[in-house]
Formats: sequence, structure tokens, C-alpha cells
Amino acid sequence: MNYLEKYKFWLENEHFDEQATAELRALEGNEEEIKDRFYKDLQFGTGGLRGKIGMGTNRMNIYTVSKATQGLANYLIEESQKQPHPQEYLARGVVIAHDCRHKSREFSETIALVLAASNIKTYLFEDVRPTPELSFAVRHLNAAAGIVVTASHNPPEYNGYKVYGPDGGQIIPEIADRVIAHINRIKDYSLIKKLDRPAAIQKGLFNIIGPEVDEVYQQKIKELAIRNDDQIDKSIKIVYTPLHGAGNMPIKRILKERGFTNVFVVEEQAQPDPDFSTVESPNPEYPAAFEMAIKLG
Repeated sequence: MNYLEKYKFWLENEHFDEQATAELRALEGNEEEIKDRFYKDLQFGTGGLRGKIGMGTNRMNIYTVSKATQGLANYLIEESQKQPHPQEYLARGVVIAHDCRHKSREFSETIALVLAASNIKTYLFEDVRPTPELSFAVRHLNAAAGIVVTASHNPPEYNGYKVYGPDGGQIIPEIADRVIAHINRIKDYSLIKKLDRPAAIQKGLFNIIGPEVDEVYQQKIKELAIRNDDQIDKSIKIVYTPLHGAGNMPIKRILKERGFTNVFVVEEQAQPDPDFSTVESPNPEYPAAFEMAIKLG
């Protein structure tokens, strides 16, 4: 199908909900926008998915996220058949974390319920968590994979989807290619399976995690310190900004527990904010992102 045919299919197919239909109907007559949303499928690679939030095959939405997740589920099922005990492999589960971006929680819960429909156990963090904690949790829980819903430092209209292997690192190209092959075999969104949340919980396939993992994560970080406390000046001035992201809670806690007494957090940027209101871009590679931190320092 060309982009106009895809647009019409999404507009008229009953699989897509009223919210999706309303958003797409509002595009009628705007051929440039329709083309941008439907001229291709959002591409999955070693970095997963990344794109603007919105309805369309070239956007991040619950349908494209579900399709990618079904592809990952099918890969994990295929991989399980190579194991001595396939069901035990799937029971290791998938850990899911997300940042504070628009739709991140909705996408994360959708991911969990699509995986649950394939009888794959999921562990979903209760709230925003930084990506390194996801990597740790995958190893700590001996999971088969991990997923982070984030677009890193892209502008606020973007979101993304990154897949991690059982070692806690991003999947390698060979694995990504196998996941992509499974995604590409999915031609009909209506065939994507999704369990409702109560059923997933009842079956033990939808599990919320949080403080119990935070505690172990913080302890492991402290064990990795390269200098003893008596080798460090605990009064050194430290200025930190999470740039409206997920890092404030773990960073403040670890510095406090290590005994640092002169820590300053940029309060205007301390809380998660999906619009990144105080910066043009939350990219730490751009000096402008640190203007408030430099002033505080």
C-alpha cells in the first residue's frame, strides 16, 4: 500500500480506537503530514525504535509499540525452543522501565500486556527509573530481556523503545536482525495479542517492582566505589541537574548515603517533566543545557 492507502486503512479499520481515528481524521487535506506519518514503517534497529509520538506507521503509538513487542515476543518464544526447558526460559521474564516522556507509562503497560499474552512474565517498574537501573534489574532478576521506553535526549515530541539482552546491554546487531525479521512478518495489527491487566496479574505475568530493586541497586553502586571514604573530601561542592529526567532520586540518595554534605540540585530541573520546560534540548552534549547548573555552581 502507498501512504494514502495506509492512511485510509488506519482511518477506517475498526481495530484502531476512537482516539486514533479522531487524530487521523483531523489530518484530512494535510497530505504532507499524512505522507510523513505513513510513507514508511518506523524502523527497528540495534537502538530499537525512536520517532515522533502520534498515529501512523511512522510514529510512536500503542500500535507500533505493540507490533515491535509482538516481534520481540515471537523472538523470545523462538529462542526458548533452543533451551532445555522452554517454559522456564519464558518465566525468566522481561523487565520494563520508562522515563517521564509523554505516553511512556502507557507504552510500558501496553508492552507488558502484549508480552503477557504470549505467556511471557513481565516486571514493570512502578514509576520512572534511569536506564542503568533497568540494565541492573535485568541481571538481578535473571530476566531474558529488558525494555526501556525512552527517547534519551531527543526533543519532547519524541519517544523511543530500546531492547536489552540478558546481560543488561543493548542487543547486538545479530539479535536485532532476528527481532526485525519477526516484526516484519506481522502484516495485520489485529493479530497482535494483548492480555487485559487483571488476567495478566492473576496469571502472575504482570508484576510491579520498585523499592526492592532500588535497594539492591543502590547497595551495588556503593560497593563499586573506587576510593574509600577516608580518601575523599566529603565537603566538595557538587552541583547536579537531572535535566527533568529520571536521575534525581538515585543520585541524591547515593550522594547522601556516601556522606557528601555540599550537594546542590537545580530545583527548576529536579522533577520529571515530559516537556523539558527549562531547556531547548535535554542533551548533555549541549553546553546550553547546563546554564542553570553553571549559575548555581
